[in-house]
Amino acid sequence: MGDSVTASNLGQVAHDLSLWGLFMQADWVVKGVMLALLVASVWVWAVVFEKVTSLRRVNRAADAFEDRFWSGGSLEALYQQEGERPTHPIAAVFGAAMREWERSSARPADASLAGVQQRAERAMNVAIQREMDRLERWMVFLASVGSVGPFIGLFGTVWGIMNSFSAIAGMNNTNLAVVAPGIAEALFATAIGLVAAIPAVLAYNKITTDLARFAARLEGFATEFGAILSRQAEERG
Repeated sequence: MGDSVTASNLGQVAHDLSLWGLFMQADWVVKGVMLALLVASVWVWAVVFEKVTSLRRVNRAADAFEDRFWSGGSLEALYQQEGERPTHPIAAVFGAAMREWERSSARPADASLAGVQQRAERAMNVAIQREMDRLERWMVFLASVGSVGPFIGLFGTVWGIMNSFSAIAGMNNTNLAVVAPGIAEALFATAIGLVAAIPAVLAYNKITTDLARFAARLEGFATEFGAILSRQAEERG
């Protein structure tokens, strides 16, 4: 009777292969690995959502700003509307150049063509770097999860398999019902690592490409606006 009960219990444990069951039966180290990877996965999706929405927002704002910029209106009026307190990157680049232009206009002795152009370009380059640094925040986290996540899951797998072999040695029983739950728990840790890492890698590649494209857009605008300021400096001189 005792043997039949033991076999029945082993069968129930061995067949409890639901995700929750695998987690609850896991060793505390494997549980810690799983929890860390689940938290990382949730954080990855939060970062991805924030980056995607931010890039859409700044691109829409850039489209609207460039429409106003190239409409032929007054640059001073546009600066007062958006450049003094910029709310998006391209307006910040425009505002940085216009502030330098107004300072040069207030001091005619310092307003040589070369000086105005160099100072405006430096101001725009600093603004571009500052805005891109802000947009690229948490990108290192995505790269780290994408590269390290599978190895963290593999650590949980190795630890779980070690426990399974220890159970075999302790019980002198190679029955699959004894070792299957531990092996399943161990492999579940690797699966969670991949669940965290794969979206992180895909998102990192896509968002990095979009960020590079937006940085090129800012640099193109800075080049065009620098040429406009250079022509105005020539006409003023």
